[in-house]
Amino acid sequence: MAFVQLAEGELNYQLDGPDDAPVLVLSNSLGTDLHMWDAQIDAFTRQFRVLRFDTRGHGKSLVTPGPYSIEQLGRDVLALLDALHIERAHFCGLSMGGLIGQWLGINAGERLRTLVVCNTAAKIGDPSIWNPRIETVLRDGAAAMVALRDASIARWFTPDFAEANPAAAKKITDMLAATSPQGYAANCAAVRDADFRDQLSAIKVPLLVIAGTEDAVTPPAGGRFIQDHVPGAEYAEFYAAHLSNVQAGADFSDRVLAFLLAH
Repeated sequence: MAFVQLAEGELNYQLDGPDDAPVLVLSNSLGTDLHMWDAQIDAFTRQFRVLRFDTRGHGKSLVTPGPYSIEQLGRDVLALLDALHIERAHFCGLSMGGLIGQWLGINAGERLRTLVVCNTAAKIGDPSIWNPRIETVLRDGAAAMVALRDASIARWFTPDFAEANPAAAKKITDMLAATSPQGYAANCAAVRDADFRDQLSAIKVPLLVIAGTEDAVTPPAGGRFIQDHVPGAEYAEFYAAHLSNVQAGADFSDRVLAFLLAH
């Protein structure tokens, strides 16, 4: 484990791969931690120095009072890059990580070489979805996180994948049960309040958008919207639910690598 000291606490991160390779930052989804990317590390570290971190409120990183904002989480990424003396990096984020990537692309594009946003949208859901979840988690604490874990299998994976790969599905969903209720609720608010629909044209770095055909949380239409509003953006779609990097595995990794190496 390694930590960067932010003003309010420590941000947990992990570096893998050759010291002299270009840096690729991986940003986790809501309710997971940096280990959601484990399936990609062998492939990605052949060409890149991979920097993973637990988003504020997740894993071993700081949990501060909420609500959070995507801008706040994006500035955490910039602080991490600054602390590690990384001037520019490739960035790949999934779901909430994809919102963070959009904020960085819009507001700090000079720090990015390329941007990959996966299973995300310029706006995810609305308050009628997020507010009851926030209230339940803050009221019921750890018990609510266990209930969310049990419900997440159907959202995060297709039934055939979950049945054929129970250990892989359990490894990821157990991350949700282990997430701080306060941190989770604060991040739910960040996702609830994010809306980049009118700002996407400000993204000027090479962009790849990835979607899952069976993703009910962020359907492919949301990914297509991002592609349509960022000139030159590429698009890929895999048979997967919300966590396409886990379900599509090697195919996901190969597509991301092809994009990164082309730029």
